[in-house]
Amino acid sequence: MTIVDFKAAQKWAKIPKDFQQQLLENVFCRNCGVTRIVDYGIETDKFGIVLTGKCKKCGADVARVIED
Repeated sequence: MTIVDFKAAQKWAKIPKDFQQQLLENVFCRNCGVTRIVDYGIETDKFGIVLTGKCKKCGADVARVIED
């Protein structure tokens, strides 16, 4: 995990670990469908936080929005 934004990292840390794992495992890749995000960073977004990283299966860019 790369921390891009400290405020986003604080929000992420407040999410229970088991739910964090569910979010990481439920990311959409345009090539593979539902996949796991790897090598991700965390940023603040107007809706909450965004995880941006790579698909575990094919390496394509993926993102996951987590609303406040």
